[in-house]
Amino acid sequence: MMDIESCTELNEFPQMLPPPPGTFVDREELIQHVGDFAVSQGYVVTIKQSKRDRVVVLGCDRGGVYRNRRKPADESSAERTRRRKTGSRLTNCPFEAVGKKDDGLWILTIKNGTHNHEPIKDISEHPSARRFTEREIVLIKEMTEAGLKPRQILKRLRQNNPDLLSTPKHVYNVKAKLRQGNMTVENLRNSLQIMRNFKSLRPQKSAVRNNYLAVTEPSWRQRNPPRVPNLIGGRFVDSQSFVSIDVLNPATQQVISQVPLTTNEEFKAAVFAAKRAFPLWRNTPIATRQRIMFKFQELIHRDIDKLAMNITAEHGKTLKDAYGDVLRGLEEVEHACGLATLQMGEFVSNVSNGIDTYSIREPLGVCAGICPFDFPAMIPLWMFPLAVTCGNTFILKPSEKDPGAAVMLAELAVEAGLPNGVLNIVHGSNEIVNAICDDDDIKAISFVGPNVAGTYIYARASAKGKRIQSNVGAKNHAVVMPDASMDATLNALVAAGFGAAGQKCMALSTVIFVGGLNPWEDKLVEHAKAIKVNAGTEPDADLGPVISKQVKEQICKLIQTGVDTGAKLVLDGRNIVVPAYEHGSFVGPTILSNVATNMECYKVSLTVF
Repeated sequence: MMDIESCTELNEFPQMLPPPPGTFVDREELIQHVGDFAVSQGYVVTIKQSKRDRVVVLGCDRGGVYRNRRKPADESSAERTRRRKTGSRLTNCPFEAVGKKDDGLWILTIKNGTHNHEPIKDISEHPSARRFTEREIVLIKEMTEAGLKPRQILKRLRQNNPDLLSTPKHVYNVKAKLRQGNMTVENLRNSLQIMRNFKSLRPQKSAVRNNYLAVTEPSWRQRNPPRVPNLIGGRFVDSQSFVSIDVLNPATQQVISQVPLTTNEEFKAAVFAAKRAFPLWRNTPIATRQRIMFKFQELIHRDIDKLAMNITAEHGKTLKDAYGDVLRGLEEVEHACGLATLQMGEFVSNVSNGIDTYSIREPLGVCAGICPFDFPAMIPLWMFPLAVTCGNTFILKPSEKDPGAAVMLAELAVEAGLPNGVLNIVHGSNEIVNAICDDDDIKAISFVGPNVAGTYIYARASAKGKRIQSNVGAKNHAVVMPDASMDATLNALVAAGFGAAGQKCMALSTVIFVGGLNPWEDKLVEHAKAIKVNAGTEPDADLGPVISKQVKEQICKLIQTGVDTGAKLVLDGRNIVVPAYEHGSFVGPTILSNVATNMECYKVSLTVF
């Protein structure tokens, strides 16, 4: 539930944030990014200065506000009371954003992010909302040549665009420019290039979507290796952070991409975008939210091959495991498609004499999810589909070790129709986790990961009054009874113990054989040796690499600690070499017996998040 005070706070939005800095493939992409974000905050940008191939300076257009000054028409005629009205635009807002070209990319910086005016309450009242599109101007020229009057032209234009806000005066202005030769069909594309970037200013029934798709190759994909983008306010933008983490293919150690450590300003922009999107989204009918999830489900099915390949490349698990990762998450999306009945409240009449009770379910506001690396698709899909379908907005922090699947899922969610700001993605490690725990606008956090991190996040976030869902690591045991079916049991033990290289919270790390180990040990070793260790993309692979060289070293050290303290090394997989993948972080099936409960190898799970 949300209290009235917090709900009021979300609806006031007294401040206007500047667009998040970033890098862009060209000037037009940068201008569109600034323009779209500005509109979402309640202000409009205009070009103040431009050197087309080097720099562009964007300022704040005060929404067509004029100040009127009255001057005597003739100072020698003091008796006359008639005065002339003159107006000048109020363009003295200090906001200023600068885009500069450097090494082929355009870099956006915010010189001054403050404003000296209130947000525009209705963007449709701004003059920019009355601009004609390139196609409309061509039609005006053609209809003018055909002899139609401005009102007739406007009537026909509104047949194709009922939301058109232009007036006959604007048609007259276009006709005048055409008549004077200042605007021709041939040079129309150049003169309207900047105008085209602000089409989103025209009021629409739904939020502007898929703006990033208009650019064939965004800047974060142009880099080599590509940089994983943030998702802020509906746009995928390259972080301005100079610090990044390499995402390695654990089978080859090749750099797949780089994850920037999101800056504090970018994190605040993401939270503000989610906060601003919440009032409209919570009032969106549940049926509409469900329809977006139905589309999202369809798109995941369409791109499941791409998702699985990305998971295998970044995580290392076999393609079979990667498909299972996506499919298990897809079950949660399917669950979200039927959420309407689960959101119904309750009513009980006459619980006491003359007293009825009822309960309602309401969204909280901005929620956040912090994900581990073991299930790059499933765990994000545990979190944001249910949260947003319930009417919340969301900040997702994927694991910095394999963030690609989460970004791909976010692209599909935007394509499915999720409005700008409802889902946002930030990247990083400890600093971003602390920022999520401390931010007052984030009302709830879902976390999956190791015990130490889960305990820390639970304590820090709950101290700020947040709701916390903390799913931490496990030490899973299997108990095998003397009458167990040997073949079925061995198959189950091998699958549970070595699936995904043991890198999952459900991994089986300990087996207790009731009645003794002798009938089982040789058979278990035989089944484990039959496991094919290879890169996850190979068709015959049963066991892929662990996530990194550091994790391999940690596992090998833990195995050696067990041997040193008295455990018997029945099967050693530490020195395995995979042909064609000699540099991969592979650990073969390993079995220790005679393990005591006081040994480090028993106390610590080999599952590493």
